[in-house]
Amino acid sequence: MIEWLRETGRSPTIELSGRIVPIDIRRHPRATRLTLRLAPDGSAVRITLPRWCRTDEAVRFAAIRRKWLETQLAKVPQAQDPVARGTLRHRGAELVIDWRADLPRKPAHIGNVLRIGGPNETLSSRLQRWLEGEALALMRADLAEFAPRAHRDVPDIRLSRAQRRWGSCSSSGVVRINWRLVQAPDFVRRSVVAHEVAHLVHFDHSPSFHALLETIYGGSLEEADGWLRARGRGLYADFG
Repeated sequence: MIEWLRETGRSPTIELSGRIVPIDIRRHPRATRLTLRLAPDGSAVRITLPRWCRTDEAVRFAAIRRKWLETQLAKVPQAQDPVARGTLRHRGAELVIDWRADLPRKPAHIGNVLRIGGPNETLSSRLQRWLEGEALALMRADLAEFAPRAHRDVPDIRLSRAQRRWGSCSSSGVVRINWRLVQAPDFVRRSVVAHEVAHLVHFDHSPSFHALLETIYGGSLEEADGWLRARGRGLYADFG
């Protein structure tokens, strides 16, 4: 297989439970060893390796971990259509979707119900846009709360659609947070925002970073991290 890949120049893949999954290989300048994970939606095997490591070593590494990868793939939630289900995940709860063609197009959030009108064929995309708007408003409020605790100005924020990261912070100070976190309980989303605010001060994961994060967040980071490890993949089930 490896020799064939060299000859054809094709990107590597691996068969997992009868399914062909691409292997996404990324070299990182600070990586000291191979690390492997499955994308949250099961669409790819992600391997990070040092600059000096060969591609065929990464492919062999994935083959050795095939059984583990198949176990992880089995845990990936099946894609769901919130319109067909009739509910929308929002801040750790399920909102009942009350759609009628004669209602206004603009969603109205009333209690545990989201009332919305307009064409049914565009309902799914409009629900996602509403969630993204909710995410942006909530995360801006989180930043306005956390940034002063880190003695920093409130940074710009962008929504992320990343498949393998919940948040990031650029060297220019722009914070990016995965919009899907609006579906999780508030304490989970807020922990990720606090994490990126701490990176405005410490662009690493040093003891100083973790100490600042504890101060900024003020809640249980262990609980928030545990929720993401156990249930984070489920946030990718809706809207593809």
